[in-house]
Amino acid sequence: MSEGTRTVRERDLMYRMIISQLLHDGHHESAQLLSKVIQPVPDCPPSNRLQKVVQLGLRSEPNRKPLNQYSDTLAPASAIDLDFDTEVQTNEPEAAMYETCYVTSHKGACRTAAWSLDGQLIATASADASIKILDVERMLAKSSTPAAIQAMENQQQSVESHPVIRTYYDHSAEVTAVEFHPTSPVLISGSKDYTVKFFQYSKSTVKRAFKIIHEVEKVKSLAVHPTGDYVLVGTKHPTLRLYDINSLQCFVSSNPQDQHKGAVLSVKYSRMGNMYVTGSKDGDIKIWDGVSNRCINTFYKAHGGESVCSVKFSKNGKYVLSSGKDSLVRLWELSTSRTLITYTGAGSDKQRHKNNAVFNHTEDYVLFPDEKTTSLCCWDSRNAERNKLLSL
Repeated sequence: MSEGTRTVRERDLMYRMIISQLLHDGHHESAQLLSKVIQPVPDCPPSNRLQKVVQLGLRSEPNRKPLNQYSDTLAPASAIDLDFDTEVQTNEPEAAMYETCYVTSHKGACRTAAWSLDGQLIATASADASIKILDVERMLAKSSTPAAIQAMENQQQSVESHPVIRTYYDHSAEVTAVEFHPTSPVLISGSKDYTVKFFQYSKSTVKRAFKIIHEVEKVKSLAVHPTGDYVLVGTKHPTLRLYDINSLQCFVSSNPQDQHKGAVLSVKYSRMGNMYVTGSKDGDIKIWDGVSNRCINTFYKAHGGESVCSVKFSKNGKYVLSSGKDSLVRLWELSTSRTLITYTGAGSDKQRHKNNAVFNHTEDYVLFPDEKTTSLCCWDSRNAERNKLLSL
């Protein structure tokens, strides 16, 4: 076969793949218009082969910056470990040095947010029942583009550069939890409308969930297993539920005494998925075995009997960071079942809202909002030294 013939056939195949990709993504009108021009024989079926070919091509480009990859191993000094690094000096900026790059808003209060595993996307959810997915690169590009240049963009350019790439209005009540699936382009959300919904965000025309779990109570929290095979769902009911994402089969602990006595406000898997932790309105924190689905430890009245608003494992799985409505943040050591560090100074009053405490990406700092001053508190994670506040 001559080079010219090969080029013509490859071009014809490219056009067929474009039409198939458009049909696969739901752009039927565009596919029909292109089909009238190309007149493919036989007709093109829906397929995402083009997307896969483009992905392979992009990944093979020599100068392309690779995406962040998930790794089971941790680099030295990349996570908190008080057995070895109590005197570590960090070069990471504290919260007061952070700058606002982009601001988006819902019609109601924004209740929760989540990063995708590769750090390229952010999902936000609101009391107005809406969910937004934003592209990080577009946010940074938008923040660095002068207003005069943005004003010169036509409608098509504005749409193509807009950071909000997906918006969903499929829930009928406040959305309380969102999580990205670790291996598939799927966003999972939980709501006060008694449902957990699965959205395939790779298709821009899809506005409805393709899979729904109907719960018995309002959903308060959820967590996806690192393999992407299971999702934990915490609701206003004390019983924690584990679902197989493929079959939607539900599992609960075989021992009723394992369960909380109040709503499950927060649930998180460890990095390896061998454990998970829950925090409840009953004031307790529970550590669970990720295989047997049984409770293996309980920290009673972890925040003086106040509701436990958030729980989170450290990267190495040695510690749990928790926050409560007592305005305190605590670091728990799992091997000794005790509080190692208490981070104070985020207001002396009882918190009104369910606020989360988190580590920064290197676990050098602990961040927690102060309701009274509307600011973000920042502590050195290893010695609880409080740094400057970041005004919100």
